[in-house]
Amino acid sequence: MPDYEYDYELTSREKAAVLLVSLGKNFSAEIFRQLNEEEVSDLTLNIATLRRIPSEQRERVVEEFYQMCLVEKFAQEGGIDYARELLQASVGPEKAEELLGRLSYSLQVRPFGFVRRIDADQLLQLLHNEHPQTIALVLSYTDPKQASEVVSKLPPDSQADIIRRISGMGVASPEYIKEAEAILERSIASMGFSDQAVPGGIDAIVGIFNELDRGSEKSILEILDREDPTLAEEIRAHLFVFEDLIKLTNQAIQRVLKEVNNSDLAIALKSATDDVKKLIFGNISARMKEMLEDDMEIMGPLRIRDVEDAQQRIVSVVRRLEEESEITVSRGEEDVMIG
Repeated sequence: MPDYEYDYELTSREKAAVLLVSLGKNFSAEIFRQLNEEEVSDLTLNIATLRRIPSEQRERVVEEFYQMCLVEKFAQEGGIDYARELLQASVGPEKAEELLGRLSYSLQVRPFGFVRRIDADQLLQLLHNEHPQTIALVLSYTDPKQASEVVSKLPPDSQADIIRRISGMGVASPEYIKEAEAILERSIASMGFSDQAVPGGIDAIVGIFNELDRGSEKSILEILDREDPTLAEEIRAHLFVFEDLIKLTNQAIQRVLKEVNNSDLAIALKSATDDVKKLIFGNISARMKEMLEDDMEIMGPLRIRDVEDAQQRIVSVVRRLEEESEITVSRGEEDVMIG
C-alpha cells in the first residue's frame, strides 16, 4: 500500500486537477459533463494553473483516488465497519486504520492549504499588501511553524495587530474564505514562485475540450468569460471551433469535407455564418450545393443541440486530421495548410 507523501501538500482541488490530467482527455471530458457550472469553472482554472507534479506523485494521487473508491464501495456495501474489516484482511489492522484516516482527511477541504507549498518569505511577499484581517485569516489556517515565521518577519506594530486579530477571530463566512483563496491562488500563480514546468495547463484543457460536446464547450467558455476572461481567451486561442472553418484553405476544407457526412453538413449549416456557408459552397459541386440547400429547407426548424452536435462532429474531423498530420492547423495568423 503506498504512502501518500507529497513534495508539497496538495489541496483537494489540486488533487482533482492532477487526477483529471492523469486520466486523460476522454475520461476527463466525461467527468466534466457530470459537474455543475461552478465545479467546471473551478477545475478548469486549477488545471490551467497546475504546477509541475512529478510522475511518482501523480501516480500516488491516482492510487489514493482508487483506494478512496474502494473504501466508499466497501462502506456502501456494508458500512464503515465492513470496509474496515476488508481493509484489515488485505493490508493489516494498522495500515487499514491509517488508510481510513488519510482518506477521511483527504475528503476535507482545508482552507488555504495551498500556501503550505511556499516558504515563509514567499508567504510574506504574497500577503504584504493584503488587509491585516486577511493576513490573520490565512495565518490562522496555516501550519503554526510557518505562521510564526511570517509573524516574526512583520514590523513590531503589525505583529501585535495580527496576533490580536487571530485571537479575536470568530467563524469566517465560507464566501469570504473562498474569495480570499481564489485571489491568493492566482497571486501565487502570477508571482511564479516555482520555475517548474506545468503538467496541466492550457494543453490539458484543450485536450479535454476536444472531447466535449459543443454545448458543454460553449457553456464552459461562457462561464469563464464571466469569471476569468483572460483564461477563456487563452483557451479559445488554442481551440479549433466550427466558426474557425473560415480559416481553412480551399485544399484543407476539401480534405475535411471528404470525411464529413452529408446529413451532418446540412444540419451544421442551418446556423452557420454566411462566411462559413460561402466557404463550404465554394468547395463543393453545384449539384452538391443544390442538394444541401434542398435538405436544409426540407428539414425545417431543428433543436439547437442537434445543430451543435453536427457542428462538433465536423470539428472532430478537423482535429482528427490534424492529429494524423494530414492537415496542419495553425494557431496563429497563418492559414491551415495540407501537411
